[in-house]
Amino acid sequence: MPRQLRIQYPGAMYHVMSRGNRRQDIFLDDVDRQDFLKTLRRGWCLGSREFKKQQLEALEGQVGQHHFGELRLETAQAKAERIITEELGRLGWQQAELASRRKHDPAKLEIAAHMRRETTLSVKQIATRLRLGTAKSASVRLLTATRQKSCSDPAQRSLGI
Repeated sequence: MPRQLRIQYPGAMYHVMSRGNRRQDIFLDDVDRQDFLKTLRRGWCLGSREFKKQQLEALEGQVGQHHFGELRLETAQAKAERIITEELGRLGWQQAELASRRKHDPAKLEIAAHMRRETTLSVKQIATRLRLGTAKSASVRLLTATRQKSCSDPAQRSLGI
């Protein structure tokens, strides 16, 4: 029994495969094959930037171990950008203020801690994006700020944490 036809609708995600039925050739010639490979090398998303952004948002939280590195990194970066946008809005800051504020600004360190908890980005990537200085100094500042915050939390103090 043949498989059911795929239901198609706008915004759906489809898995692209390139193989022939009964081992038939799928390319007309070597030039055709090279054109196909060139298209794949451009990246996993063939749509507009807005389409790619929507797809990354849809994948947020669904990327597993079987997904390859570039997709995992792009998904983490998209989530980090969403977190930065939300935090800047909450603080009433503009993007330019990230560069003008001090490296050890408590609000910047709070954003960095939020990104570290919620994404798989490295401290180096977070430090670069938030203008926190070098990865090493950002790591020390982040650790210090996290410890100070946990010491000031009465619930954690009563538990001896």
